Amino acid sequence: MSGIPDHWKWFNEARFGLFVHWGPYAAYGRGEQVLFRERLDQRDYEARACRWNPQKFDATAWADVAKQAGMKYAVLTTRHHDGFCLWDSKFTDYTSAAQAPRRDFVREYVEAFRAAGLRVGLYYSMIDWRVPAAFEGPEHDPRGWAAFREYVHHQVRELLTHYGRIDVMWFDGAWPETSRQWGSHELVQTMRSLQPHLLINNRLGRDEDDPAGTGGQSRSLGDFSTPEHRIVEDPHRLWESCDVSTSRLWGYAKGERWRPADVLLDKLVECASKGGNLLLNVGPTGDGEFPSEFVAITDAIGKWMRLHGECISGSERGEVCEFITHGRQIRKGSNLYLVVRFWDGTGALTLAGLETTVTRAVLLTTGSELRFKQTTDHLAIEGLPEKSPTDLFPVIRLECDGPPKARPWAVDRLWKGDPRRMTAWAAQRGKTVWVGR
Repeated sequence: MSGIPDHWKWFNEARFGLFVHWGPYAAYGRGEQVLFRERLDQRDYEARACRWNPQKFDATAWADVAKQAGMKYAVLTTRHHDGFCLWDSKFTDYTSAAQAPRRDFVREYVEAFRAAGLRVGLYYSMIDWRVPAAFEGPEHDPRGWAAFREYVHHQVRELLTHYGRIDVMWFDGAWPETSRQWGSHELVQTMRSLQPHLLINNRLGRDEDDPAGTGGQSRSLGDFSTPEHRIVEDPHRLWESCDVSTSRLWGYAKGERWRPADVLLDKLVECASKGGNLLLNVGPTGDGEFPSEFVAITDAIGKWMRLHGECISGSERGEVCEFITHGRQIRKGSNLYLVVRFWDGTGALTLAGLETTVTRAVLLTTGSELRFKQTTDHLAIEGLPEKSPTDLFPVIRLECDGPPKARPWAVDRLWKGDPRRMTAWAAQRGKTVWVGR
């Protein structure tokens, strides 16, 4: 993607980040939205939240897990939809600083991750389920809504004033109101004045002319788009797919099923191949620890990244030619990386449709040089080991004499493009349904 300001290029290089959903809901062990989903008693929830006091929270340990996994940045839920704030806010006493912990968790997080060399992002939910005006909206409670909106703006300013340089501001919960009703254009101007380099996501309320406005996402506001639970590339701006490491929930949930490392790594590879980022979520326990399953999964991904990370960081959008039989492709400069998801043990691999001349082939996993033969339409790679050299995905780096390009017929995939591009190929054997005719 061209035209990216220099102060945002780090995001396009990073490709892999950590999302952390954490708050007093973690003590329930039933996900981040337990208050709403189960219609819990508001006063009981509030009392329990004020007693919540995670003794094992260690931001440095969190940062170490992220760094070992090969992640380059993180985003923490400073306030989720339940309204509890993880920082010392002067606009409410419903905070970790004013209640039982007597700690500013946001400050501890920012300082630890920054010290580890990671970029820092702050998630902020615009809605607050404790406030009636947040449900009534500006139409039914204009005075209450105006006061609530002012509260939101004050808190955003607070977060961008007291913690030094913040790299990402990640909004959520704007549904169903519009960006105009939230005063989002003014809010963006405020944020730009405080931190001009800041990256702001697109969940600032739906556009006025967009009745659907999925998840309160705006087409006109925000520097990057945020597809959730799915990978959808955005050709018009930076983008980041956010997804869970479990089966469904973002906040800690007892008994959740964990996705295996290869499934999550494949999501990262797909994002990289399409020019986007993966923001992978973890829900720490009520005591403040990362679940051991998440640590084990990200440790495996981190080991893979230490060998193969060059194909992820700074990758370029667009696969070159057909490779679905074996895995995925990632472009970067004059290199084409073949990420082999399915290792067939034959010792050989053929890539069809690459036009650019290959000058060298290396099995990145072991550093071994590979033999290859290239014809007009095919590249045959030989000398691969029978057994996969890694439990995850082996990677072959093809070094080319220029940016990798596809043969004209291979630019489009099966069932796409103009079918007439394949006419001459079909005519090689004849023109009828009869053999040899």
